[in-house]
Amino acid sequence: MLVAIVLLALLSGVVSFRSQSVAVRGRLMCGSSPASNVRIKLWEEDSGPDPDDLLDQGYTDQNGDFLLQGDTVELTPIDPVFKVYHDCDDGLKPGKRKVKFKIPQSYITNGKTPKKVFDIGTLNLETIFHVSLVWENYLSFHLFS
Repeated sequence: MLVAIVLLALLSGVVSFRSQSVAVRGRLMCGSSPASNVRIKLWEEDSGPDPDDLLDQGYTDQNGDFLLQGDTVELTPIDPVFKVYHDCDDGLKPGKRKVKFKIPQSYITNGKTPKKVFDIGTLNLETIFHVSLVWENYLSFHLFS
């Protein structure tokens, strides 16, 4: 009987892990020109010992458009973020600026295929985002030089 209880407890822990997915799309601009060939990544951020998961990555097309989607298996709700690595309007400074956007929880779906796509709209990368400006549960902007 004890063996059955232990097995049931182990199985219930395994079952509670679930596949969750998310997608984001939009357009990036640098002033009035499309921000083409800009590096973009979709991450699932974790705290503690569990490393962050790269869900998808790519580059914007010639019009600055993009679509990223991915999935991962987690015990708790995922914390997806969209990151942009760009050189728009930074002159001759070395390295790329990184802007991070938190994706709303309402766009996370159970399963491997997203049922909703978060449309982040058109973003002008000339914008100077304040460091650690957070809009709770929606978008967070971070600028790293």
